[in-house]
Amino acid sequence: MGNFVYSSRLERLVSLSCLLIRHAYRHVKWQGDGSRLEVAYSGGKDSDVLVELCKLSGVWGKELLRPLHRCTTIDPPMTLSHCVDVGVEIYRSNRFVDCVRASGFPTRFIRHCCGKLKEFVVEDYVLLGIRRCESANRAKNYKEPEQCRVYNNGGRCIQYYPLLDWSDDDIAEFIDVHKIRCHPLYYDDNGVFHVERRLGCVGCVLASKKNRVRDFKNYPRFLRFWCRIGAEYMRTHPDAQCHKYFKDVYEWMVCDLFYDSVQAFRRDYDSPVLSLFDDVKKDCKRRLEDYFGIKL
Repeated sequence: MGNFVYSSRLERLVSLSCLLIRHAYRHVKWQGDGSRLEVAYSGGKDSDVLVELCKLSGVWGKELLRPLHRCTTIDPPMTLSHCVDVGVEIYRSNRFVDCVRASGFPTRFIRHCCGKLKEFVVEDYVLLGIRRCESANRAKNYKEPEQCRVYNNGGRCIQYYPLLDWSDDDIAEFIDVHKIRCHPLYYDDNGVFHVERRLGCVGCVLASKKNRVRDFKNYPRFLRFWCRIGAEYMRTHPDAQCHKYFKDVYEWMVCDLFYDSVQAFRRDYDSPVLSLFDDVKKDCKRRLEDYFGIKL
């Protein structure tokens, strides 16, 4: 395709992806009702590949195409500047702080932040960089490259998935061939690109505890932010469920980051103090400060 040399597999994938993108754009244009085709841009590597495919398809820069980044306000550092460099509109709706003020910390089962910050309709037609290989749930839920998505708030849109069948190796090869400069967090200290890395909200509850701890280790000011707004929620919601288990936000965060259940946390922290080490451990604020190297 063009002057680029791909493996036979990637050449086929690029051709099919571009075909789907052109189909989506023609469909939106045919509507003639002012609709636009959104390019959902997270700032991650798949989004960068999607932008390049739009360029190969000949639709990038056209009037009915709208590249858009939904700002969550807890995006990793350098994300917004990367969006600006790519030429993507930054869309601000709600803030994470307001989500926590209203409903407390999100959990893996109650992700109230997603609906407020990311999962809502801006345009009726959307290109997304979703890939089946990313998780078992995605493999189960995304069977076709085009589907109608209905959100919990009742909004609906037609979504297209040009990267649905792409593997990590396909993504890495495409980035290498096109010399795409991705978000800085995909590169190690030696400038080597790591396709296995993911870009998400700092402290996202869908990440593993190991990765959440790593996030707060890398960006401890975000831990201070989480503690501050969590404390505000506890102060303004005296009847909230969290008061049944935690005396303050520091206990809440220690449980959230280092324990698999509230029961395990309480068993550990309600046991008699046996040593100086245990005393430090039971002071959750001090434990967080020592572990993450920050003053809370």
